[in-house]
Amino acid sequence: MTDTVNSQTRLRMMSGIRGKDTKPELQIRLALHKRGFRYCLHYKRLPGKPDLVLPKYSAIVLLNGCFWHCHDCHLFKWPSTRKEFWHKKITENKLRDQRNIAQYRRLGWKTLTIWECSLKGKTRLGLEQVIETTTRWIQFDTMDAEITGRTPD
Repeated sequence: MTDTVNSQTRLRMMSGIRGKDTKPELQIRLALHKRGFRYCLHYKRLPGKPDLVLPKYSAIVLLNGCFWHCHDCHLFKWPSTRKEFWHKKITENKLRDQRNIAQYRRLGWKTLTIWECSLKGKTRLGLEQVIETTTRWIQFDTMDAEITGRTPD
């Protein structure tokens, strides 16, 4: 299947995809800050430069896009063009995530992964519920966890 847009349009679209300061990341950061949590952004002392690091709680919060991190939800679909390229890229992302989380555990950090589908799409939980869950996890949980969208009815 050929691309539905010309190469200039595709280049513009792809250059607009952000790795930092995404809308979900800004929403989570603002809400946590309002609740009194202080954090470091893209902490260079840890592998993978995690999105949010809360040293006081030995906690790391990762905000993962479902497509880029191969989440098993309605927002992820394997691209139909350049299949080999995308399979390699997305698989490497997933493996890197697993390695980083294992390293965080060894270093004494707990990790919460907030998936894009919990904030967007037909299975979203909504920002308030995600923040409530995140707040409780930061303060009280000692184990790694994930927040995903709800199971569709």
